[in-house]
Amino acid sequence: MIKDPANCVYRNPLTDRYAGKEMSFIWSPQHKHSTWRKLWLTLATCEKALGLPITDGQIAALAAHQEDIDFDRVAEIEKELRHDVMSHIRALSELCPEAAPIIHLGATSCFVTDNTELLQIKEAFGVIRSKLLKLIANLADFCEENRALPMLGFTHFQPAQLTTLGKRFALYLQDFVLDFERLEYESGQLPFRSVKGTTGTQASFLELFDGDHEKCRQLEKDVAKAMGFDRVIALSGQTYTRKVDYFVLSTLSAIAQSAAKMATDIRLLASMKEVEEPFGKKQVGSSAMAYKRNPMRSERVTSLARYVMNLPGNAAMTHATQWFERTLDDSANRRVVLPEAFLAVDVILSILINVTDGLQVWKKVIAKHINAELPFMATENLLMEAVKHGGDRQELHEVIREHSMAASRRVKEEGLDNDLIDRLRNDPAFAAIKDDFDRIIDPSAFIGRAPQQVEAFLAEVVRPILEQNKDVLAGAVGESITV
Repeated sequence: MIKDPANCVYRNPLTDRYAGKEMSFIWSPQHKHSTWRKLWLTLATCEKALGLPITDGQIAALAAHQEDIDFDRVAEIEKELRHDVMSHIRALSELCPEAAPIIHLGATSCFVTDNTELLQIKEAFGVIRSKLLKLIANLADFCEENRALPMLGFTHFQPAQLTTLGKRFALYLQDFVLDFERLEYESGQLPFRSVKGTTGTQASFLELFDGDHEKCRQLEKDVAKAMGFDRVIALSGQTYTRKVDYFVLSTLSAIAQSAAKMATDIRLLASMKEVEEPFGKKQVGSSAMAYKRNPMRSERVTSLARYVMNLPGNAAMTHATQWFERTLDDSANRRVVLPEAFLAVDVILSILINVTDGLQVWKKVIAKHINAELPFMATENLLMEAVKHGGDRQELHEVIREHSMAASRRVKEEGLDNDLIDRLRNDPAFAAIKDDFDRIIDPSAFIGRAPQQVEAFLAEVVRPILEQNKDVLAGAVGESITV
């Protein structure tokens, strides 16, 4: 017998399991449709100010019913009308019949739907911005702390010249800084649709204002300003150009790309046992293998990022297939894509904030891996130092070659440690520098300017951003979500 019928329908894991309350609320039916009512109130207020016969009582009636939405009644009406906007207009009219004649006056459905979506995008960008700044701050501290800690660098996932842990994570940090700059640009450029009319010509408003073009232009500006926008899109069909959605989703995709890159590398580092996610005392890594510490948070990031990274192509197709002034095949698609893109990125950033707040660095394992590979990398330095002390370059090169081959066989065929340094230290050809070996092969001598690069990047690029947004960071409170 089924105990809970509520569990017999599909539930979105983004809202049920992962995403924060703030982002979930932005895309909720309550917030969406109360914003419709705010838009109708704003439109009426601005129309009244420009001389249309709308009374104070009508405005007050609209203002009194901004949040009290009876969704059951709306659903009942929609069964009859088959039109969501008209259903909400009728439901609101029933609450304030005196205002019914002026609700939605001169507007088309996209006045509420498009403008609301732009408002939701703007609010959601704000949440993403705050979390992105927190992640940048976490990474900045981690990079500074580990700016001079040597570790193996890799090209083609083969050991290469040394880098530092701080420098490697600074590469991820730089990606997120670039994402932040793109987010700042796109959020600053986000336009409001405002009042455009059925096909974007404002014909209905021109009729309402008896052919007064200036009042039409003023109404457009006034509504946008009242809703918090300084910029109105210059032209539209019935909808704002869906190219805006492409830019929005491309910005979110870029953040997802950066997240997936870092999370993938953390997964690799965890496999090497060099750096690991935070791991709770009671956390279970595997249902079968009790010893495991799976990087499940980073895996979740890459999983969700894969979804977000594919969405710009969807938005591109939506924009490209809009016929003339509009066609409705964008609607159902966008109801899914826009909220889920923001919800997924919200989850991604929350997880990465959690991960970077408690990364575990196993320095001895890192040193062990360096010691296994550094002997081969250090041979050129040893060769040059021995030549400075009177050695013959060609003879020394042959000595190194022979010992390198022997050490390599020992590692690959016998599974033993690399003993190349001991072989060279004890070879008479290198007797002149025997006491200098430890100095010459010190890993810190092989990291180049990595620490200085990290310091300069933090000082010149990252810290100024964080300082400019210190109020946002001070108010950033972590949400209790499943990570």
